[in-house]
Amino acid sequence: MLLDETGRAVGTAPKAQVHHADTPLHLAFSLYVFSAGGELLLLTRRAATKTTFPGLWTNTVCGHPGPGEPVGAASARRAREELGLELAAPRLVLPQFAYRAEMGGVVEHELCPVLVVEAPPDAVPSPDPAEVDQTRWVRWADVVEGVRSGGLAMSPWAREQVGQLARLGPDPARWPTADPALLPPAARADQVPGQYS
Repeated sequence: MLLDETGRAVGTAPKAQVHHADTPLHLAFSLYVFSAGGELLLLTRRAATKTTFPGLWTNTVCGHPGPGEPVGAASARRAREELGLELAAPRLVLPQFAYRAEMGGVVEHELCPVLVVEAPPDAVPSPDPAEVDQTRWVRWADVVEGVRSGGLAMSPWAREQVGQLARLGPDPARWPTADPALLPPAARADQVPGQYS
């Protein structure tokens, strides 16, 4: 979904045609999957064949909702497609995250709400090699410290998100759930029926 500067939908375009040197603003999401209790975060390494930011470590799942698809449902769908994980409904924690980043002449330019969810205790990722080269569980405190020190090389959006998430407190299980009314208009239920639940 392509967006104007206020976050309202202004059209759609195929993903393959959106990411280039002058990428238009569009709607995305980032999902952070934690172990039970929130101590460990499942990091993923983007496949080397990805168009944008290949080979970088990042948060668990990133993606784009389809028109009319709730961001929570889109994140669960992508976790299933990329990692074979069946997850409970995620919680919205950063409804207004936005960023622009460039690598190798390809730009990402997104309004990108951030969601979190706890994985089932028996969850074992089964990565799709077209999407994910590697996974690892890392202590959340180590992720925060690694991003702050520069010792953990991550995608530019994940670096910014980790900084904002750390300000919510040290325990991911206790982060407040954000009001869906703060989502970009294109992702809000009052603008697009069924858009967030």
